[in-house]
Amino acid sequence: MNIQPHLIGDRLELRALHANDYEPLLKAASDPLIWEQHPQSDRYKPEVFKSFFDEALASNGALVIIDRATNAVIGTTRYYDYSKENSSIIIGYTFLAKTYWGGDFNKELKKLVVNYALKFVKTTYFQVGLNNTRSQKAMEKIGAINTGIQEVVISYGPPKKSYIYKIEKPF
Repeated sequence: MNIQPHLIGDRLELRALHANDYEPLLKAASDPLIWEQHPQSDRYKPEVFKSFFDEALASNGALVIIDRATNAVIGTTRYYDYSKENSSIIIGYTFLAKTYWGGDFNKELKKLVVNYALKFVKTTYFQVGLNNTRSQKAMEKIGAINTGIQEVVISYGPPKKSYIYKIEKPF
């Protein structure tokens, strides 16, 4: 499974994240409201975002999200913890610029990444913070199943409890 595929939808294009995506992605991430329910709520700050970006680049699973109508970078998502043995992968570290909230962009994004992953695995998982009600509602809107709470290891601090959502074949 290539965890940095090039995916094209009606409104979105996803491609591998590159070092020269830093400035446009920082611009997309610069609204504090994007991070208000996130455990790292200061990620809109350049010095904090830089660590997030560097980690995404090093993961070799990060994708940049592009609005096909404007060619603007509007966010990122990532595939990680691929398990051939368990036939699963986690999709996360996702954000969209605030101007893309509330419409069908997140639905199209999730459909692109989930449908691609389900060609190779049986189950896709998402880890959503306990206080991140926006993301919880978004997961429910696309039909993801909340499987419960699990402690999740994170790079920017101590482990945190998250809801684990899953989507299985067919989606």
